[in-house]
Parts: sequence; structure tokens; C-alpha cells
Amino acid sequence: MRIATWNVNSIAARLPRLLAWLEASGTDVLCVQETKCTEEQFPFDELRAIGYEAAVNCTGRWNGVALLSRVGLEDVVVGLPGGPVYEEVDEPRAVSATCGPVRVWSVYVPNGREVEHDHYAYKLRWFEALRAAVAEDAAGERPFAILGDYNVAPTDEDVYDPAVFEGLTHVTPAERAALAALRETGLSDVVPRPLKYDRPYTYWDYRQLAFPKNRGMRIDLVYANQPFTKAVGDSYVDREERKGKGASDHAPVVVDLEV
Repeated sequence: MRIATWNVNSIAARLPRLLAWLEASGTDVLCVQETKCTEEQFPFDELRAIGYEAAVNCTGRWNGVALLSRVGLEDVVVGLPGGPVYEEVDEPRAVSATCGPVRVWSVYVPNGREVEHDHYAYKLRWFEALRAAVAEDAAGERPFAILGDYNVAPTDEDVYDPAVFEGLTHVTPAERAALAALRETGLSDVVPRPLKYDRPYTYWDYRQLAFPKNRGMRIDLVYANQPFTKAVGDSYVDREERKGKGASDHAPVVVDLEV
């Protein structure tokens, strides 16, 4: 079974690449972030035509998540139970479902913007709510994973130059502590193996030739319980999908399970 996560940075802008990638990669379940559309605008028909059902949490031009599956979608939960709001808005950042033998969450963690910004405090509250919401599934016997754009690099090894990020979000002790607290529910970080490059980054800014120079970050993560982790046969970042015209600034992270 092949499961992946991909921040597409607008599903409308990326749709031809998304459809082609799904068919070429043989992915069974894809967690999508940053759909940037309403539910009415979501391409259900195009995905259904190639064999995928979709569970979505999309409300407008910002944020938005989805789960695409060709192995079933059951017990769908839209949103983060007990999650905080930001400026009185319940942002569309989580959707979960059972896909065949696996329980999966697709999450788009708040960016945080700046350390002194209200959005940073919201980010930390969001992590607390996520930890509480997944604790039961994480501790269970069923393979379970939270996949998505966490907007946190777990360690200094997960950014190309720690000095560049000093004092910025994505690398602060509080954010990394939030990841550690999430792992304490019984989850492990499924780290993609590097291919030609030393570090398996998943995001590269569009500016300043960041991708050709491999100035990236690993912020698209797979946090999984023991039954899921034990079933992992392979995992990798599909860097090829970050190349070329019209690419997202994130690459898909792919995990193969022997289930």
C-alpha cells in the first residue's frame, strides 16, 4: 500500500500535475494540503475519473486539506476536534478517515508567521489540540499516521543552514517541543531516506534558486504509530515533482507499507 502527502499550493494550479502524478506513482492514499479552494471548486469529478474518492475540508482561497483514496474512505472526520480558532475562524486544516487497513490524518499546521505574532500562539494551541485528538488512535493496534505540512523542521539537520533561520518560526524550541509532545502519544517520525542528496528536504522557496541550490527544509512529515512504522517498507521524497514549470514549492513524501 502506497501512502503519500503533498502540499500542492493550490489544487487548481496543480491539477494536471496531480492527476498525472497519481496515475504514474500508483499512490493509494494521498494527503493533500493547501488546496486553496472551496468545496464546490474541488475537482471531485476529475479525481473520480481516475479512481479516487475524496474527503475534503476546504472553505476558501486559503488553507484547505483533503484525503484522496482508491482503497475506500470510511469514518471521515472533518476538522480538528477541540481545535482553536483564529480571529473567530475555524480554519480548514485537518481531515481524517480510515482508508483500507489504515487510519490517516491529513494536516496543514498553521505557519505561525512570526514568533511575536498571534498566529504563532495559535500554532502552539493547534498542536496541543492535535495531540489530544489523536491520542486514542495513536495508541491503538491499527496502523495510524498523521501526514502533512507541519510547518516545523524537527531538528537543525532538517534545514539547509540553521543560522539562516535563527529567531524565526519553524525552528523554535517551543515548536519542536510541540512535535516532541505529539510523539509522546506513541508516534515516530518516519524519515524519508535520502537519494542523491544528503538530506531529504521537502520544501524549497521559489525565490533565489533555492531548489537548484538545495536550500530546503524538511517540514512535510509522517508521524506514525508502531503498527504503521513496523509495516514501512520504503519511504522517500519525490524530488522530481518539484522540478519544472508549474511545480508546487513542496515535493510529495511517499511511504510504502507492507499491509
